[in-house]
Amino acid sequence: MTIAFARSWRLLAPGLFLLHSACTQLPAESTAATLAEQRRRMPPDSTGYETRPPADPNGISRYYLGRQIAHVMGHEGSDWLERSGRKEEEGTDILLRELKLKPTDVVADLGAGTGYFSFLISPLVPKGKVLAVDIQPEMIASLKANKERYKAANVEPVLGTVQNPNLPARGVDLVLIVDAYHEFDHPREIMRAVRASLTPTGRVALVEYRAEDPKVPIKRIHKMSVEQARREMSAVGLEFVESVEALPQQHLMFFRRAK
Repeated sequence: MTIAFARSWRLLAPGLFLLHSACTQLPAESTAATLAEQRRRMPPDSTGYETRPPADPNGISRYYLGRQIAHVMGHEGSDWLERSGRKEEEGTDILLRELKLKPTDVVADLGAGTGYFSFLISPLVPKGKVLAVDIQPEMIASLKANKERYKAANVEPVLGTVQNPNLPARGVDLVLIVDAYHEFDHPREIMRAVRASLTPTGRVALVEYRAEDPKVPIKRIHKMSVEQARREMSAVGLEFVESVEALPQQHLMFFRRAK
């Protein structure tokens, strides 16, 4: 997963690159070795999973419900998370508005990285808190440093694993996942844990580049369709609420516990 977010070069055509979400970049050697060891130690869980040669070199040899899982990038590329053009590229103001947060909400930023969204959300939930989740200790260190920098007392860095985000049971009002879900090594296990963390009225906000739109200049493996997202969320007991299509290039999909 990321749950380390960063951004990278994405090949659009021979000789042409677009600087965008670093989830496409191959992991740096140190991070790759760590993640490979984590993957090796994980007990097998074949529900919905397949292991076969990667159809796309930007992905791994693991598939979930027919979808190849993309490579993740480590903390080495974290500077790209704070790039100056991100607000315009991703329409972050629109995204925050559409989340419709309440001042008392507990929000989990799953794949927080350096906390780009965590620290934007922090002042929107002054009587609540933000659980900034990442699986890399280096990102947790960055989150702690940025918490001091922004004086964001209601942001709590949380070290997760590739199978468990370590969220409180029935204690989260909104789980936000921005451009990270398609990289999760164990999406079923993570999302089952996410479901268990939701309050009775809790929501999941899943943000992914639109696979249905060929004009979105992102490699196919780093996009998701609403249909595929609904299939994968349904498999863990999350029902589709709506897809908000107000962002420049991404779906903003909302889910809740199935009734």
